[in-house]
Formats: sequence, C-alpha cells, structure tokens
Amino acid sequence: MCGIVGYIGPRDAATVVYDGLKRLEYRGYDSAGVAVLAQNGRIAIRRDVGKLSNLGSLLAESPVSGQIGIGHTRWATHGEPSQRNAHPHIGMNGHVVVVHNGIVENFLPLREELAAEGVTFASETDTEVIVQLVERYLESGLGFDTAVRQTLAQLEGANAVVVMSLDQPDQLICARLGNAGGITLGLGRDEMFIASDIPAILEYTRDMVFLENRQMALVTRHGYQLTDLEGEPLKPEVHTINWDPVSAVKGEFKHFMQKEIHDQPQALIDTMRGRVNFEKGTITLPEMNLTTELVNSLNKIIIVACGTSYYAGLIGKFMIEALARIPVEVEYGSEFRYYDPIIDEHTAVLAITQSGETADTLVASEQARDKGATLWSIVNVIGSQSMRIADGYIAMQAGPEIGVASTKAFTTSLADMYMLGCVLGELRGVITPTKMRGFVNDLAHIPNLAGQLLEDESVYENLANVFHNAQDFLFLGRGINYPVALEGALKLKEISYIHAEGYPAGEMKHGPIALIDETMPVVALATSDRLYEKMVSNIQQAKTRGGIVLAVATQGNGAIGREADYVIEVPATSELLQPILNTIPMQLLSYHIAVWRGCDVDQPRNLAKSVTVE
Repeated sequence: MCGIVGYIGPRDAATVVYDGLKRLEYRGYDSAGVAVLAQNGRIAIRRDVGKLSNLGSLLAESPVSGQIGIGHTRWATHGEPSQRNAHPHIGMNGHVVVVHNGIVENFLPLREELAAEGVTFASETDTEVIVQLVERYLESGLGFDTAVRQTLAQLEGANAVVVMSLDQPDQLICARLGNAGGITLGLGRDEMFIASDIPAILEYTRDMVFLENRQMALVTRHGYQLTDLEGEPLKPEVHTINWDPVSAVKGEFKHFMQKEIHDQPQALIDTMRGRVNFEKGTITLPEMNLTTELVNSLNKIIIVACGTSYYAGLIGKFMIEALARIPVEVEYGSEFRYYDPIIDEHTAVLAITQSGETADTLVASEQARDKGATLWSIVNVIGSQSMRIADGYIAMQAGPEIGVASTKAFTTSLADMYMLGCVLGELRGVITPTKMRGFVNDLAHIPNLAGQLLEDESVYENLANVFHNAQDFLFLGRGINYPVALEGALKLKEISYIHAEGYPAGEMKHGPIALIDETMPVVALATSDRLYEKMVSNIQQAKTRGGIVLAVATQGNGAIGREADYVIEVPATSELLQPILNTIPMQLLSYHIAVWRGCDVDQPRNLAKSVTVE
C-alpha cells in the first residue's frame, strides 16, 4: 500500500507533505518523494529510495519551497524500487506531476500507444502513463479538470490519483477509481489537505471528506468541488474525526508495535464504548441495523478476510456459532473471489479488515452483494470503503494502528465478534437475559485482565534471549485456541523472519511431529479449558522427542511447570474470551525476539500495512 499527501495553502507545502508522509510511512517505504510548485514557477521534485528519512536528508540538503505540493511513499507494484521509479512522476514536457496508488491494469497498451506518439518514458511504472496522458490532453487544448477526467476514463483497475499542473498553479485534482487506496480531503481554513489515510493530516484538521468510487475533486486553498467522472456535481458528507493525533506518536515506547500492544486494554474499552451497558447487562450494535426478522432469516454467515483478520475470523466462527447457534464459514478474501460460493438472500457475509480498503476483501464483499447477501463489516478506519458499502458495520474504534503487524485491531475485532454473537443469539432467542448478563460480565473484565498481561515484559525479554537464534518454531493449539497458534506463528514470521508454523495440536501426529527435535521450540497454548488434558498429552509427546516446550497456561496452574520447559501465565476468563488474552503473549514474544534479532519491527521487509492491490 502506498501513502499519498497533498497540500495547498499558506504553509510551506514541502514541510506539510513530508510530515504527512512520516505518518504514512507504514503504508510503503521502498522509496518516497515530494513535488512542489516552487516560487520560481517551476515544479521542483525530490525523490529517493529506501526509508523516508533518506528523502528527509535530501530535502535538508536541497530544500524546495512553495505553497502547493504533493508527496508519496511507495510500496512497489510496477518497477523495482529505485529513484527513477519513485513518485511523484512528471510528464515529458514538465508541466504535470502525479502521485498514484493502485494498479493501472491496462498500462501496457496505454504505454505502447503513447510511445508510438513519441512520448519518452523515464520510469518502469504504470503510474507514468497517467501523467503522460494528462499532459497530452492539456496540450490538445483541454482544461485541467477535463484533461484529468479524460485520462481517468482510459484507466482500468482500482486507482487513487492526485495531479498537479503548472497550467493551474492554484489547483490540485484528486480522484478515486474502484476500491484501491482511499482519498481523503482535509478541510482547513484557507487551506486544504489530501491524504490516503487520516493520520497524515489529523494534526491540521478533523473535518474530512472521503471520496467514493468514480469521484473526483478539484481542490483550491479556499475549498473543493466534488463531481463524478462525468462532471456532475456531488454533495458529500463531511465527517468529523475524533482521533487524537498524539495517539499516532510512539511516546515512551521504542516502536509503534510495542505501543499498540500496550494500547490494547484501552482499545478493548473503546470498542465496547457505547455498545455494552455493564449495568443492565446488555449489548447494542446500532450500526449493524439488525432486526429479529433479518437475523432469523439467515441460514449461515460467511466471514471473509485476509492475513491476521482471517485468523480473527476463525476465532469468530467459534464465538458466533457458540453464542448464536448459526453456521459460520470462514474464507480468505483472496480465494473467495475466484470461486462460485453458495450465497443467497439468506446469507450474511462479514468482512473483517483493519484498513477497510483491503482489495481482496472488498471484491469478495461486492461479489456477495451481487448474489443477494446481507453485507456486514468489522473495520477500524472510519469512513473506509468496507464500512461505506456494508448494510451494517462495527467500528473497531482501536485508533490508528501504525505498525505493519496488526495487534490491537486483532484483539478488538475478537471483542466485536463476541458482541455480535451475543446480539445475534439474543435476537434468535437462544440467549436469555440472564445468560446475556453473564456474557457481558465476562467481557467487562477483559480490558483489566489484558492490562495485567502488560505489567511486566521482562519474562518476554528473557525468553527472547533464549530463543532468538531459533530457525523454526511450532505453535500448537486446540479448539478456539488453534487460530491463536496460527496468529502467533504469523506474528513471529512477520517481524522476526523466523520460520514458524501453526497447527491444530490434534494434527501433530499427522506430520508435524516429524519436525520436532532439540532445536525446535514448541509453543503450546494450554490454558485451562475442556481440552486442557489433551494439550498436556501433546506437550508430553513433544518433550519425548526432544522438543523445547513453551506453554501458555492459566495463572496458578503449577502442574504445567512439570511438563513444559518454560511457562507464560495468563489470567483465566471464559473459554470464548480466552483467545483475546492468549494472543497478547504471542505478540510480546514475537516483538521481543524481533528486537533481539535487530529486525525492523514496525516495517518488516516486503510488507505493507494495507494491501489494496492484488
């Protein structure tokens, strides 16, 4: 995912844009650049490869100044990371500059067409066809907005674009095509901001407009004109964002990921805020728009998600089926889009996506909508596409999550699915008021219990010292904790680059046991539940084969210490909520191992926060 920032107003544009890019660096960091309409009447561009700090050094050595500018931090899709492939891209004649997020699926025929007309390309990117097309239309005599509109009409695929031109030195144009990359307008006083994500501009304004598919905005320092791609005026909704910009700063923590792990108790409170009445023992989800008739008409729920959100969905399946007694299937969004699922008007499809812009999950949602399904979403980013297209949604309310490896978005989505299961069960008549009060009471304790897990990280620092040289890890869980094992393995892979696999412990004898020896750490989720004795048996089998066992066990269980080499204790809660608590040690273990190994925790190689292209 790439980050985009634009500015027009009285401030120094390069400073505003660069500061915004720093808040979006998690969205792409193989190269970055800014373009400013300088005071000498020319477009000045500064670009560099690698971390955003490289661009910062370049700007310090060779500053640019002006009151209108655009910038970009890149995660490559076309063309290797290099200075010439970095954005912004300028047209052959130097009159137009563009930043872009997405994939121009038909860029090859467009490039060939332009090359045949004598256009010389300076990069390998699909983005450059956009700027060359706009410049061509301007040279034919079209106005700026018409030239951009004509260009957008030729593009195939999902794309977000911001354009700046020498011919209109007091205007920026931004547009959104499809579901890749959001475009947000920030409304200021005598100034306007453009960004692909809220944190980039939250320091300056809380009033925002989110562009929908096939919408374009002509932006001046005094305001904006929003139209569709045919030029018809539109009246957008202005959203007031309540996030505190300080929450996007690491503060006392070494990394954003560490901060966000520690944010989880508050994030869990926030996701319950306005929904759970602990006094009355009730849960309401007003944005879900649920009715008894709708819920009782459903034959099944399909959860679609990718990556960490997929593992959250697997846990959600256990929760919703146990609480609401309705069948739940869980599918990867990236696979769901390529087969013909059995969906009709008696199906609800629930999309889980932190960003609300994950391309595969959005396509899966649209596919479900076309088949007549009710569309729900659990999403963190307010105003995102997944939220807007849904018939009902639950906002995670976790606040900005900057670290690429998801933490608080995972645990808050679990709490959200628990609440959803409770409400569905109540509407289906399978949860009585007495039972609901019990479920709510269990939920009420989770933030505090999560906070207890974060009081002392020394145990994880010590474990990291022991395990940081391991080449492979095996994570085992049973029942609702099997997906926690999958998530634990994913976290370790993502940020420490250690190979790790998550398995259902009952499958250990069906293959994975062959891997276990004295060099293979085995993380066993063995909290006290109905499957505890079976997990102890799995631990014993691993120990018999020389495995080094690290058990995650319930506080006060002294017996587990006789079976495992190392023990992490977690507080006890209900079986359905235990995964929220069991996940936090997985995050801390992975974090401290990655730190010990000297890895870039917040920005692991080859990964970006939100995958908005296939």
